[in-house]
Amino acid sequence: MLIRLAENYTSTLFCNAYRNMAAEATTCVQEFFTDVGLFIFGTDISTEESVNRFFDTLFPVVYNHVINPGLTDISLEYAECLQMVRRDIRPFGNIPRKAIGQMGRTLLPSRTFLQALNLGIEVINTTDHLHFSKDCSRALLRMQYCPHCQGLTLSKPCMGYCLNVIRGCLANVAEVDLHWRGYVQSLEELSSAMSGTYDIEHVLLNFHSLVNDALVQARINGPELSAQVNKVCGPPVRKPTQSPGCTFVQNKDNQGLKMFLRDSEETLTNRRK
Repeated sequence: MLIRLAENYTSTLFCNAYRNMAAEATTCVQEFFTDVGLFIFGTDISTEESVNRFFDTLFPVVYNHVINPGLTDISLEYAECLQMVRRDIRPFGNIPRKAIGQMGRTLLPSRTFLQALNLGIEVINTTDHLHFSKDCSRALLRMQYCPHCQGLTLSKPCMGYCLNVIRGCLANVAEVDLHWRGYVQSLEELSSAMSGTYDIEHVLLNFHSLVNDALVQARINGPELSAQVNKVCGPPVRKPTQSPGCTFVQNKDNQGLKMFLRDSEETLTNRRK
C-alpha cells in the first residue's frame, strides 16, 4: 500500500505541476516503483541502478517539455542520446545521488525486516504443531485432571509441577528458545534502527518532493543544459507527433488523499512497533 501511495503522489505531481509531460513521466514513475517493490520482496536488483534508470528515462521527457520545448516531440534516437549523457551533464544536480543514498539506506533494512518476519512465521508454524510423546501426554493428563478425582475441580496444579511437566514436554524444542530470544532481540533492534530520516515511510512518501526539486533545478539551468546537449547530441531532432496530456485517473488522486489522511495508528511505523 505504501509503495502504491508513493507512486500515486509522484504521478500526481506531474499531473498537477507538469501536465504536458505527465503521460510520459508516469511511465517512468511506474517502472521505478515496480523496481522498489521487487527489491523489497527479495529480487536481486540494484537500487542505485533503479534510481539512475529513473532519472535517465526522465531526462528526455524534461528536455522535450521544459528545457527545449517544441511543437513536436524529439525523436527516439535523440531521446536515447539524452539518456546516455544524463549522468555526465547532471541536469538534476545532486538530487539523483541524494535519492540513491536514501533508497540504499532505507530499502535494504526494510527487505531484511520482511525476510526476518517470514522466517519467524516459519518457526512459529513449525513449533505450533508439535506431536507429544505418550509420557508427555500422560503427565499432562495427570496434571490437569488428578485433583478432579478428589472432587477439587477448581484447583490448579502447583507451579513447580506444572513447570516440570512443560519442560519435559518441550524438551525436544527447548534448544530453539535461546536462538528465538536472540532473533526477537535482533528484530527489535532492526525495527528501532528503521526510524528517523531513513524510515521507509518517510523516504517513499517524500520521493515526489525530491523529483520536484530535480525538475526545478533542470528548469533553472535550462539554457546551460541546452548548450551542453547541443555539443554532444546536436540540435533537437523532432518527429511529427504530439505527446498526450495527463491521463492519470482522477479517482487515484482521491484514493491517495484518502489514504494520506488515514488514522495515525495505520502508519507502517506504528504497525512495525
